[in-house]
Amino acid sequence: MQHTVKQTSVFLNTLTPKFYVALTGTSSLISGLILIFEWCYFRKYGTSFIEQVSVSHLRPLLSGGEGGPSPAGLFSVSGDSESRPSVSECKVWRNPLNLFRGSEYSRYTWVTGKEPLTYYDMNLSAQDHQTFFSCDTQQQLRPEDAVMQKAWRERNPQSRIKAAYQAIELNSECASAYVLLAEEEATTIAEAERLFKQALRNGELALYTHYLVLCGADAVPSPPAAGRDTNLLVYIKRRLAMCARKLGRVKEAVKMIRELMKEFPLLGMLNIHENLLEALLEMQAYADVQAVLAKYDDISLPKSATICYTSALLKARAVSDKFSPEAASRRGLSTAEMNAVEAIHRAVEFNPHVPKYLLEMKSLILPPEHILKRGDSEAVAYAFFHLQHWKRVEGALNLLHCTWEGTFRMIPYPLEKGHLFYPYPGCTESADRELLPSFHEVSVYPKKELPFFILFTAGLCSFTAVLAMLTHQFPELMGVFAKAFFSTLFVPLGFFIDKMESFMPASFWHQLSRI
Repeated sequence: MQHTVKQTSVFLNTLTPKFYVALTGTSSLISGLILIFEWCYFRKYGTSFIEQVSVSHLRPLLSGGEGGPSPAGLFSVSGDSESRPSVSECKVWRNPLNLFRGSEYSRYTWVTGKEPLTYYDMNLSAQDHQTFFSCDTQQQLRPEDAVMQKAWRERNPQSRIKAAYQAIELNSECASAYVLLAEEEATTIAEAERLFKQALRNGELALYTHYLVLCGADAVPSPPAAGRDTNLLVYIKRRLAMCARKLGRVKEAVKMIRELMKEFPLLGMLNIHENLLEALLEMQAYADVQAVLAKYDDISLPKSATICYTSALLKARAVSDKFSPEAASRRGLSTAEMNAVEAIHRAVEFNPHVPKYLLEMKSLILPPEHILKRGDSEAVAYAFFHLQHWKRVEGALNLLHCTWEGTFRMIPYPLEKGHLFYPYPGCTESADRELLPSFHEVSVYPKKELPFFILFTAGLCSFTAVLAMLTHQFPELMGVFAKAFFSTLFVPLGFFIDKMESFMPASFWHQLSRI
């Protein structure tokens, strides 16, 4: 054993400083590459590759494939690739306030050169249009409807517009073709409104003609066609109300929306009341807003960011103008202030992404055509239209700024338990990345904690990089330190082997030396 230690010492003495420079530089490069790979894997899948391999493959080998927790139970990370639900498992909703493609989304593209809509989002819209504006049965499918079905599926805007003109050539009163032109060809809201009014006249004529046919003696009922024409009218009237709102005719927009909700009371799933709430807030008709909330902010009805944050805004409005954090800390919160704070906590728990947009801690983008409730896409859509209403109420944003982070101290841990709402879904990040453009940094809740191996690799990379730099600058000195380190490392190792020689037979050491 002493002979081995002497040979090792001779070997270390023969090493030149260049060897130590190459050794530290190579180890720094390898650890850096591992760190880059680990970070990219974590950004995409939400977990460490080394941890995943160790849990999925090494642990069953070491434990014999029995007993031991499953990977999902051992590393319950919110973005874990194995436990993360797919995008299809998340309920995606049509944005009630989605913009017009031709006059708003396209204008943004012309100015910035960026595409505000993803293909996934536009594909969902194409499916919506086919569902709303066409029949399920081929018997009720008119020639122009067949053309429009293909038009909604076209990815190129010019191809969709060309198909709409083809449908108009087949039938000059094709309402859905005018809807497409109003959405995508019109470059101004006024032009879009003109085309929607033409579509409304054609749609009402088609529905009236359909009911005249049904009243005939030899008529065959065709409810799919009636449903198609009704859906088309609802869509057109809603968009006309939105045009009036955008053109400054807010009272007219409110009247149109109220008439639409009264005429079609069973279409609550379209969330038309959110259009009404936004228009009423623009009019500062807070009593009417409260009346709408009293009907739709019910425990039996699904919630949304618009419902929760509008309720919080109304309660904050009663106290925000006189609210002072210093005074509240001295005397405590009054009953009205406590109600406002609780409403803010309720809204933030429903969608924790909204406050950063309202407080302008994060940049806004154009909202997508579809949103995921409680997700970043819903937060973008809400803040885009309602930020001005929060700014109009004096002190409301200040109250939000002072209280919103307290929500997270109230939510029990782990997050699967929830507090006022159901547990926060883990699929929101995946769906939001599909709905929001690539240039937008998607907000993630709860925040992912960096796995241990990424932190360890980062520390190892930094340490070896420092060693490489010092070795390159002071090769002689670092060579002396390296020889001293290896010498101290081999002394206890030699002592251990000497002790082992007294316990192991001579035949064992003979076979080991032959190896």
